[in-house]
Order: sequence, then C-alpha cells, then structure tokens
Amino acid sequence: MSAFTAKAPNKHFILGLLFVGWLLDYLDRMVMSVAIVSIKEDFNLDPATVGVVLSSFFLAYAIMQIPGGWLSDKFGSRKIVLLSIIVWSAFTVMTGLAWGLVSLIVIRFLFGIGQGGYPSASQKGISDFFPRNERSKASATMMSSNYFGIALAPLVAAPMLIWFGWRMMFVIIGAVGILMALVFWFKFRPPNQSGTSDEMKMTNKVPLKELLRNAALWKIVIMWFGAGIVNWGLATWMPTYLSDVRGMDILAIGFAASLPGILGGLAVVVSGPILEKFFVNREKYFAAIGMIISTIFLYLMFTTTSLIPAMIYWNLCIIFKTTAFTVAFSLPHKMLSKKAIGSAMGMVNMGAQAAGFIAPLVMGLLISATGTYSAAFWFLIASALVSILGALSIKHEEQSVDNQEYEASAQ
Repeated sequence: MSAFTAKAPNKHFILGLLFVGWLLDYLDRMVMSVAIVSIKEDFNLDPATVGVVLSSFFLAYAIMQIPGGWLSDKFGSRKIVLLSIIVWSAFTVMTGLAWGLVSLIVIRFLFGIGQGGYPSASQKGISDFFPRNERSKASATMMSSNYFGIALAPLVAAPMLIWFGWRMMFVIIGAVGILMALVFWFKFRPPNQSGTSDEMKMTNKVPLKELLRNAALWKIVIMWFGAGIVNWGLATWMPTYLSDVRGMDILAIGFAASLPGILGGLAVVVSGPILEKFFVNREKYFAAIGMIISTIFLYLMFTTTSLIPAMIYWNLCIIFKTTAFTVAFSLPHKMLSKKAIGSAMGMVNMGAQAAGFIAPLVMGLLISATGTYSAAFWFLIASALVSILGALSIKHEEQSVDNQEYEASAQ
C-alpha cells in the first residue's frame, strides 16, 4: 500500500500526460482520413485503392498489439511509450514526403508499427501509477481521449490542408510528436521500474500462455472487434462519404466529423461511472444494449435522405457504441493482475485494430463494386451484430477471474 501512497501526488498528472499522448496518437493517424480527400486526387486513387492506403496502417497496428503488450510487461511502460512516440512521429513526417502510392503504403505500414506499442504501454502505465480499485475509472478516462482525438483530427486537418497542403501538414504534426517525446522523457518515470535487475526479472515474467487460454478475454476481443469495424469504418470513410454523397466541402466536413468524437469522448467519461455503479458483474449487458441502440441509429443514418437527421443519427450511433469501448478497456483491469495487463490489453486492442484493417478495405471494395455506400454500411451493421453476440457470450463466472492464478504464474 505504501508504494501507491508514494505515487499518489503524480498519478493524476501522469493520467493527463497519457491522455495527451493518446490525443496526439489519434491526431497523427486520423488526419489521413481527411487528407485522403486531397491525396486521392494527387495520386489518382480509386475507392478500392483508398481502402488499401487506409488499411495499411491498421494491418501493422494490429500485428503489433500482442508484441507491444508483451514488451510493455517485459521491459516496462516507460521504454515502450517513448520508443512508440518517437517512431510514429518520424513516420508521420515521412508521410508528408511520400512520392507515390507504394511509398505511401509502406510509410503508413511502418507508422502503424510505431504506434502499435503505445496502447498497451499506456495501460501498463495506469497499472503502474494507480491502485487496482482506481484503474478501471482511470483507464476509461484515458481512453476517452480516443474519441476526442477523432474529434481533434478533422478540426486540425481541414484548416491545415487549406493553409499548408497535406504534405506540410504531416511534417508539422510529426514535429509536434518529437517534442511530446521529450516531455515524456523527463516526466514519465514509473516508480516501480527503478528496482534492481533481479527484482525486475521477477516482476516482468509475463503469463502470456495463461492469457491466450482465457475464454473471457477472447470474448472481449470478439466484442471489440465487431464494434471496432463500426468505429473504424465510420472514422475512415465518413469524410469521403460526406464529400461524395452529401456534397459537403472540406471545412464543413472538418467541423461535422469532429462532433461525433467530442460527444463520444464525453460519453466514455460518463459511461465509466455508470458502468461501475449499475453494471458491476453485468458489464456484458451494458455493452450489448448500447450496441443494439447504436446499430439502429447506424441504419437510420444512411437510409435518411436529409442531411441534418443523418448527422444526428451518426452522432447517436457513436455515443451508444462507446458502451462496448468502455467495457473492453475496463473489464480486463478487474479480471487480471497488473503483471499481465499490458499483454491483455494488447490482445483486446488487437481485435479493434484487426477491425481497423478490415473495415476500410472491405468498405472500399464494396463501394467500388456497387457504386454506392449502402452495401458498405450494411457490412457495418453485420459487424455490430457480431459485437452484440460477443458481449452476450461472456458468462458471469468468467467476469470474476481469480487474479491469483496470474499472480502465481508471473512469479
């Protein structure tokens, strides 16, 4: 207990620092969704090729989730956080220097490798600075940054595209990331990573085999995979949809695309306390009910002929989808030991990022094949149903995993 008492003065600052790191993470990746409107004209890309460009990041990002989690548990959160920010910022700069389609795809793939370590390392950071009974709330607060980052990206990207062009935009944003890495270097120092080498070896044995056998964890992965397809399908294709189908210009798209992120972020902040107060040991119902409502609004969004109702339904879809997000990143903190949380979160986030690879690619192919967006949105609805079934399949006894088996296997 004394260890956490010593950490207490810094933990909220560290939470804020990790939150800002996530904002930068999402800014760097999501500006591509707006920039692609200009890039596809410069490089003469069709919808299917746009899908490949957007998916190349997510393929690498998904590949890195489990290794990134293992590395965070093995070597500590600080080293992986710093390395991740430096690498992804360098390749953000490189994105602005891309000279053709192949180089763009390769750079975005390497950018995804760089960002792949941050999710698990940041969750590991939460477990380093917060006692167990505070980690779930802290995680939900930190992860609300994902939606705020989605909101920030179009607000930043749209004016910068007009003022500087897409190439200089990526260079400037990447330079900001290098500065952020310096802040983490001086300020992000988890106390429990300063022990002797023998202590570190004992602490950092990772029970990966036990995690891979955990049925509840895989069901959370499936739940977040289905919800992730909805999340990334809308995040990556909505700016193009608003331009092609709804006739909006870049600045209007920037403002319209920011609102779902803002509301989604606020919804995550609110959903954390609701989950803790009313859905203890019933987390699966919280996720399933929210996803059902989200699916209804998703259908209404693309079937309405009017722009304003479509925008309202889109925002409501995102708000209710956050229930799956909140459960995916809070339930593992209740189930598992601190020693395994990096690897566990890597598994969970792998599901979402595999979805991030599949969603833009499949949607691009469907749009190219049919000439409309309807089939692409039906694909998102089918994926939402997968999320609902994944959530409902989690059993109560699986939500109350005995942490001792993980503590024992890590020693």
